Amino acid sequence: MKEKNKGPLVSIIVNCFNGEVFLKDCLSSIINQNYQNWELIFWDNKSQDKSAKIFKSYEDKRFKYFYATKHTNLYEARNLAIENSKGEFISFLDTDDMWAQNKLDTQIPFFDNPRIGLVYSNLYIIKQNIKKKKLYIKNKLPSGEIYNDLIKNYNVGILTVVMRKFFYQKLKKKFDARFSIIGDFDLFLRLAKLCEFKSIQKPLAYYRLHTQNLSINSKNKEIEEFEIWLDENKEGLSEVNIQNLKKEINCKKFINSKIDGNYKKCFNILFSSRANFLDIKTFAIFLTPTIILKKLLWWHQK
Repeated sequence: MKEKNKGPLVSIIVNCFNGEVFLKDCLSSIINQNYQNWELIFWDNKSQDKSAKIFKSYEDKRFKYFYATKHTNLYEARNLAIENSKGEFISFLDTDDMWAQNKLDTQIPFFDNPRIGLVYSNLYIIKQNIKKKKLYIKNKLPSGEIYNDLIKNYNVGILTVVMRKFFYQKLKKKFDARFSIIGDFDLFLRLAKLCEFKSIQKPLAYYRLHTQNLSINSKNKEIEEFEIWLDENKEGLSEVNIQNLKKEINCKKFINSKIDGNYKKCFNILFSSRANFLDIKTFAIFLTPTIILKKLLWWHQK
């Protein structure tokens, strides 16, 4: 679906469950896009706050409101929202996050290459406002056929993604509704087997830190889901990739345990194998005081 001289239609998926606090900032960042040929699929997952009232206060024909018949987890809600989209391209923005004004018009031209199935970018981490921000990735983001790169170092922020719907529809399984945290990791890895990814080094989105996405329970749940994913997919992975994922999972466990004050578990992880003990990253974390560690690791800042 295209409009003359405006480029292809982009469907922006905004999943909402009680998202009133930051919703106006989110919606404003969409309205203010330089690229204007979009539709907004707002999936209200049975919110009980003023989210619906806020959304419906905007008089824009591109704003499309859907109310869930039952509350589901986030990734099932993403699937349901996408089923109601009409765009050639799909993008995602949650109610607590924002986009840079030039996000879509920077990304869409890269899809002139038909092999490109997904374009993503760097992003900023913010707390209260964008005046205090931290760059998410300092190293160069990979482009091309990057499945192995993502296994080694996954760095695709879903809020930065624009995805070609054609390749998404070729996936037999969409977002895996069993997951509550790593559903985007799972889907984008499967997508990376079908098409090329294009990275943009410039940050084009703002991810907001708050108590819910920083909770230690969420971080432990993330580890559980990674372990499930690895167990189910290890037959299709090289031994190097398996070891890289195991190392990353152990590192996440170690960080969570140290910041949570569970030093017994830290020692068990650190000395569980000679390989862990000799891992420079883990050993450096072991020696770093917790108060400094919290300042260094944005995902544990409060």
